[in-house]
Amino acid sequence: MILTKIAPGRLRPVLRAFAASLADERARRVLRRIVRPAGAARAKRRQAARHHRQAVALAARFGMGLRPGPPAASYGWDGRAARLRTEAYVLLHEVAHYQLAPPTRRRRIDFGLGPGPETGARAAAERAASLFGVEREREEAMASLLGILWEVELGQPALASFLDQNWLEGAGGPGAAAHFRAILARLVAAGFLTNMGRPTRRLRRAADGRKR
Repeated sequence: MILTKIAPGRLRPVLRAFAASLADERARRVLRRIVRPAGAARAKRRQAARHHRQAVALAARFGMGLRPGPPAASYGWDGRAARLRTEAYVLLHEVAHYQLAPPTRRRRIDFGLGPGPETGARAAAERAASLFGVEREREEAMASLLGILWEVELGQPALASFLDQNWLEGAGGPGAAAHFRAILARLVAAGFLTNMGRPTRRLRRAADGRKR
């Protein structure tokens, strides 16, 4: 959910301000990969169907199970399979969570993070949660950026997700830039992204509380 909507006429100036606030070239380079203007609009009809097939294929390559129906029927991820009847960018976000979760939490409902925005069985997902506080927020942010960069990799409208997931909230100020740089640095250091910001096939092996 977007916290502060950006009018179409203000998007370019906001993006310029955000880019100018990034202190290092790697962050600016990754941002440039995300912010193609055409990527601000969600795909529709045949293009959306093609993007969905791409996301399904990527999930399958990671060995994720896939189940018919929407997340509202139960969970986005039930510990074995992701629900299929959702948008491509949601499936790519689930792939990112699958990569970032340790093996024990990959077998938990919604990766042990509590209910996602589309989860139907919210109380059960809350009971299954096992990561909380700052660590949970950090992993959610890492999954957000990794999923967005999977969209970039597949030629999907990543800027729309960048906006939806509030990466431009406070753009131009030091807080937004520091957050983007810190999450990007964590993903690169842990091997989930190359230094150019391209996603890898890495799966986390370390348990919670241990270095990744």
